Amino acid sequence: MTDFPFAHLDPQAILGAVEQATGQRLLNVCRPHASYINRVYELQREDGEFLVAKFYRPGRWSRAGLEDELHFVAECAAAELPVICPLQLEDGGYLGTSGAIHFAVYPRLGGRLVDEYSDEQWLELGRLLGRLHTVGKGADAPHRNRLHPRHTTRAQIDYLVARDLIPASLSGDFKAVSAQLLSLIEPLFNSAEMIRLHGDCHSSNLIHRPGESFFIIDFDDMVVGPPVQDLWMLLPGYLEDSRVELALLIEGYETFRPFDRSMLALIEPLRAMRFIHYISWCAHQFVEDGFTRVIEDFGSHAYWRKEIIDLEDQVAVIRESLGNRS
Repeated sequence: MTDFPFAHLDPQAILGAVEQATGQRLLNVCRPHASYINRVYELQREDGEFLVAKFYRPGRWSRAGLEDELHFVAECAAAELPVICPLQLEDGGYLGTSGAIHFAVYPRLGGRLVDEYSDEQWLELGRLLGRLHTVGKGADAPHRNRLHPRHTTRAQIDYLVARDLIPASLSGDFKAVSAQLLSLIEPLFNSAEMIRLHGDCHSSNLIHRPGESFFIIDFDDMVVGPPVQDLWMLLPGYLEDSRVELALLIEGYETFRPFDRSMLALIEPLRAMRFIHYISWCAHQFVEDGFTRVIEDFGSHAYWRKEIIDLEDQVAVIRESLGNRS
C-alpha cells in the first residue's frame, strides 16, 4: 500500500469542497495543521475570518458515526458549554463530503494549554465535565464505540493478533496477559452507567482563554462509556497520588450531576484498556499504509516486550486494587 486516501486532497480540492459546502468564498489560504489520523487545514474567508476544516480519515468512522460526534458537540454548544461547534453547512447538516472523504468546518478559536491546574481550575473542570455528561446522558450515540472491555478492548486485541504484528516468540505472552486482563475487568463494567463522553479528556484537549472558561476540544474519540473515563486522564498520577485533585474534580462535577464513587474502581482497568487502545491505534496507522510508525520502533521485539511487561504490571495493579476492596 502506498498512497492512502488523502492523496487527492490538494489545496484546490480542499478550498473547492469547503466553498461548495459552506456557500462562502475563501481566499487562497490553506495551511495544514499537525494531525496523525485526520487532515486538518486552516482556511480564510474573504471577510478575513479564519476557519478550520477537518477531513476525516476514511474507514475509521462511518458517516453515521461522525454525525453522532458532531450532533453531540452541537448539543453541547446549544446548552452553552464551551465547545467549538461545527458550522452548519448549506444542506443543513454538519458533515460535508469530498470524494470518499467526509469533512467538517469549524470557526478557528485560539487558546493556551495549562500545565498545572489551580484548585479553582480543578473545580471548574469538574463543573465542565458535569455539564458535559448531563448533555451526554440525554441521548445515545448508536454508531460510536462502547467503552467496555467486552466490546472495544476485545476487538482491539483481536485486530492485533489477526494481523501477525506480534513476533512469534512473544505472541503467546501477549495473548495470555490479554486474556487475564479481560477476565479480570469485564465483570466490573456490567453495572456501570454508559453515556456519551468526550472519551479522550486529557490536558491537551482543554484550552484556556483569558477571561473565559476552559474549552474542551477534539471530540474525535467520542465514545459511549462510564463517566469516570473523562475524569481519570486529567489526574496527575495514579489514584493514590491524586486524591486532592480528584476530590476537587468530583466536588465541581456534583454541582451538576451525582458521581458514583464506586466507579473509581474502573480507573485502573480503564488505564489498561488505554494501553491496548494506543497499541491498536499505532497498529492501524502502520497497517493502513505499510510504513507509518507513530512510535519509531513499533513492531520490534523490544517494543512488544515492553508493552507486554507494562500490561503484566497493570494487571498486577488491578489485582491489588481489587484485593484492597474485598
